[in-house]
Amino acid sequence: MLIPFGILLALVVYLIFTRSKFEKDVVDVYEKKFEEWKEFNTTTTKEVEPAKTLVGLVYKTGYRVSIELLDETPKAQLEKGKFEISDIKDK
Repeated sequence: MLIPFGILLALVVYLIFTRSKFEKDVVDVYEKKFEEWKEFNTTTTKEVEPAKTLVGLVYKTGYRVSIELLDETPKAQLEKGKFEISDIKDK
């Protein structure tokens, strides 16, 4: 009666160790595939330009240029002179 229980115990211990080794191998394979996917993934490498938003209107009256702001956020940039002028005709 002792021999079958010994065989059963040895079999259970063997199966536990082989299962843990198999699980470790599977995890290693999936980690390797994930690293390859991250290397060749191109969707995250694209830089998205911020969208243009309308914040003001520019008018010319005689020799004077006036800007009417719809939003107050770019006011500091305009006062400092940090802006870019581009022609719509060129685009």
